[in-house]
Amino acid sequence: MAEDERPRIGLITGLQAGGFIGLFLGFSLAVVSALTEPEALGRLVRLMCLTPVICAILLGPFLGFRRAPIVSNIDPIHEIRARLEPFNEGQGKWRVLSHVRSDGRAVRIDLHNSTQPLTIVASTLELAEDYPVRYIVGRGEARSRDPELRGKVLAYIEENVMLNRRRRTASSVEVLPPSVLEHMVATHRMHRRLFYLLPIILFFAWLEMR
Repeated sequence: MAEDERPRIGLITGLQAGGFIGLFLGFSLAVVSALTEPEALGRLVRLMCLTPVICAILLGPFLGFRRAPIVSNIDPIHEIRARLEPFNEGQGKWRVLSHVRSDGRAVRIDLHNSTQPLTIVASTLELAEDYPVRYIVGRGEARSRDPELRGKVLAYIEENVMLNRRRRTASSVEVLPPSVLEHMVATHRMHRRLFYLLPIILFFAWLEMR
């Protein structure tokens, strides 16, 4: 879905996000107030109560104007199982019903017991454009069921998927869709701005209160 077709987050959610930021800022300002003038309880209460409201009013419209992340309500398990049906190897070996799972958001594919794991990965990487796909490959240790599986799958994914879309854990490799990645980048950018802005606000507040 194109960026201009994605819905806005909305004013209500924006106000809630602004209020949450204000709650954290108000608590920080209250700490500064308590350290500089402990007897000013009225000011401390005002900072705690009014700051969330002010931040919600000032930041709410801006935060609500942001584009919402793409969230699919369709469970991808049926599509991916249909695509992997030809790779069934029979009972006791790799089977779609026992090795492919979904939590409604991401697909989990266990590549153990398969004689063609790279073919399965190649067949499903295209689907990672729409939702996360996690490949269970083990730890790659000598005592693992298939010590070479992790290395082979990881090498193939590194060759075909950009670095920022790959995420590794101890026993799996996950490929993220571009929409999830864009939302994560935008969220991290906003968090970084708030992280830089908060010390500046607290410093000027300390100068005013001391």
